[in-house]
Amino acid sequence: MDPIIMTLVLTLVLFAFLSMGLWVAVTLFFVAFVGLLLNDTSNIGMIMATTTWGAASMWTLAALPMFIWMGEILFRTRLSEDLFRGLAPWLNHLPGRLLHVNILGCGIFAAVSGSSAATAATIGRMTAPELERRGYDERMALGTLAGSGTLGLLIPPSIILIVYGVSAEISIARLFIAGALPGLLLIALFMGYTMIKSVATS
Repeated sequence: MDPIIMTLVLTLVLFAFLSMGLWVAVTLFFVAFVGLLLNDTSNIGMIMATTTWGAASMWTLAALPMFIWMGEILFRTRLSEDLFRGLAPWLNHLPGRLLHVNILGCGIFAAVSGSSAATAATIGRMTAPELERRGYDERMALGTLAGSGTLGLLIPPSIILIVYGVSAEISIARLFIAGALPGLLLIALFMGYTMIKSVATS
């Protein structure tokens, strides 16, 4: 089949499944399956089996359970609370004050856990009640948490970068190096926006 026609057909299939409310992962699976059918592949089952096994049997993925376990340990212990107490005295003189604990805390925890979900859950569990008790604006508190919680996707050792590196056969070390500087830049931008917003609303 002509590549242009195939591209149009697969694009229509993609948007059709997405418009039906299917999960993105399920939609992409069906799009790939339709692409195999349009290529007149005679042994789709064998191709899918070998591709899936080849992607799942790499030793690089063995690091993922360890990162998840480490994040769970930090979530269940008092180490994360000590992080909040250690950062708070350094940030009292900045505009926004303890709102920056969300940002720096998420940045530090992202560099430990490698997971955005674990980062947002752990830091939010500590800081959200404390900021609410001290009278901080709820929208700003949750906004800084939601924004900086995504740093776990970018700052090494990111679980997503490991999965992407294995799937795309790219050096994971280079991905980690490429994610460090943008992660630090995002932390600075989040803190800058929080200071500007705090000054503007005060």
